[in-house]
Amino acid sequence: MYQQPYHHKDLKSFHFLVTGGAGFIGSHIVEYLLTFGAGKVRVLDNFSTGSMSNIRPFLDNPAFELIEGDIRDLNTCKQAVIGIDYVSHQAALGSVPRSIDDPITSNEVNVSGFLNMLVASQKSAVKKMVYAASSSTYGDSPDLPKVENKIGNPLSPYAITKFVNELYADVFSKQYGFHTIGLRYFNVFGPRQNPQGPYAAVIPLFITAALKSESTFINGDGETSRDFTFVENAVQANIKGLMNDNIEAHQVVNIAFGERTTLNELWDNITAMLGKEIQPGYRDFRAGDVKHSLASISKAKELIGYEPKVSVKEGLKISVDWYEHAHSAVKTAEA
Repeated sequence: MYQQPYHHKDLKSFHFLVTGGAGFIGSHIVEYLLTFGAGKVRVLDNFSTGSMSNIRPFLDNPAFELIEGDIRDLNTCKQAVIGIDYVSHQAALGSVPRSIDDPITSNEVNVSGFLNMLVASQKSAVKKMVYAASSSTYGDSPDLPKVENKIGNPLSPYAITKFVNELYADVFSKQYGFHTIGLRYFNVFGPRQNPQGPYAAVIPLFITAALKSESTFINGDGETSRDFTFVENAVQANIKGLMNDNIEAHQVVNIAFGERTTLNELWDNITAMLGKEIQPGYRDFRAGDVKHSLASISKAKELIGYEPKVSVKEGLKISVDWYEHAHSAVKTAEA
């Protein structure tokens, strides 16, 4: 998928660790690094939400290495960073509803696991760590667009965990001189995002339903809006963040496209791309959700040179084509 590099350094002399590298965003970062010749790409994943299918194409690459382990174990984290130059920390338990159902596990993974990775990275020879922050940190702030230095009160245990990550990262910068960059992702989507399970994201759910010519439920009236962000833009942010040598403090930046799309518009676009006319159903708003989300990406542009290349509609087309191919392959296998 990656035709153009987002870095200027020769990657072959560097070793990278991607935690959660068998997951949706993590596996795309791995793909990018291997495509452009990284010296080593090590993945740490416990496969609780990641999938071996996401990294199977990389297993025969001599630069690829897999550690099956859990970030909740400090010794595992210490082993994972040995010989590593750059860490892209993507391992986490996502989903607001999941955190409401099970706040204890979300906290163990997202807070304790994050702290383990901070400690392991700070005490090793890691040059830079970039981590997955979240737009959920904005909480009940009504301001649009969302600007990094103005947040509200968190609305879910998940939002709390991601805010605590930022607090820890800031303290590690001030106390130990270990400067990290938090990427506040806004609704990242794309190929390999899992459409199965009770905590599946909205875009793979919509695409999968439309492929089967089935209706779907939309939470609320469908006018809820999000700043949907294609996964290649998130990969670009990770690479540019890792390769930036001018960061002298902990920084947090929004990673988004900078446009709002309502759930109704999203469903209409997906069904139109598949040449179908299907009316959705509607149900109550989901607990812990915010009504509207839109990011200012000015700071990311200025600080790390972030410049999103793939629009929502372009990303939807790529995603629909990928899921359509996967759907056809399953039907052929079942025939």
